[in-house]
Amino acid sequence: MTTNGIEITLDNFQQVILDESKTKLVLVDFWAAQVPESIELKDKLAAGLQGFEDHIIYAMVNCQTQQQIAQQFGIQSLPTAILVKDGQPLDGLTGPQPDEAIHSFLAKHLPKQEDLLLAQAQLLVTENKVNDAFSVISQAHQLDNQRADIKLLLADVYLQLGKTTEADALLTTILMVDQDSNYHALIAKLELANQAADSPEIKSLEAQLKNDSDNVELQHQLVAQYSQVNRHEEALVLLFRLMQKNSSDAVSKDLYLDVLKALPEGDPLANKYRRKLYTLMY
Repeated sequence: MTTNGIEITLDNFQQVILDESKTKLVLVDFWAAQVPESIELKDKLAAGLQGFEDHIIYAMVNCQTQQQIAQQFGIQSLPTAILVKDGQPLDGLTGPQPDEAIHSFLAKHLPKQEDLLLAQAQLLVTENKVNDAFSVISQAHQLDNQRADIKLLLADVYLQLGKTTEADALLTTILMVDQDSNYHALIAKLELANQAADSPEIKSLEAQLKNDSDNVELQHQLVAQYSQVNRHEEALVLLFRLMQKNSSDAVSKDLYLDVLKALPEGDPLANKYRRKLYTLMY
């Protein structure tokens, strides 16, 4: 195997072209040193497939040294590239190709960027790296905000981060045809999260603060309770007001920074309240 792909010979023909094409697409590129156009196509295909080795195997056939393989494929002219699935031709290119044609050909068979991001986010969720998953699945949603599988995973991540409002809004956009068992599980999880977000402790502290609105200790206790149930914005609002009243309130500032640190990278809420903090500092 070279840095650009696999050199096909009679020795590995069975393994790559027949066996491996059962689980992956195999792009077989036929070339010869005396045909410059075939070398040009080979270089462009190799470059276009970089990073997609898990999806398409790039295989090269030197027609000067592997004439028998070229004959098996019925190659009549160069450059030629044939996409193989289950040992059978699926698609191909013949003759010199402009860059646009090569790009279009590869784009038909390569996974989209949002597919790769979705798979990456799913893995991060299984590894309990929810903050990292949020950043990745948000990118996928920006690329395609209509796909139900992307929206459902983003809603799940929202719920794990305590963003019940965002999860609720997203789940309402799921079409009836896409409301599968995963969707119904998320709806149930949303209902539980909404119940937990309004605990007796929170209700009690909120009631006490109505009668003692300037009590800083009570507000700090409520901030802690809000944070436990991921009601981060309400915690930040309370702390920001305290810092506005008393710029030397180091305890509120430390709590404020702790809440910001708990938010995932790229969270709009974190960006919003960092900017608000800067307005107090400068």
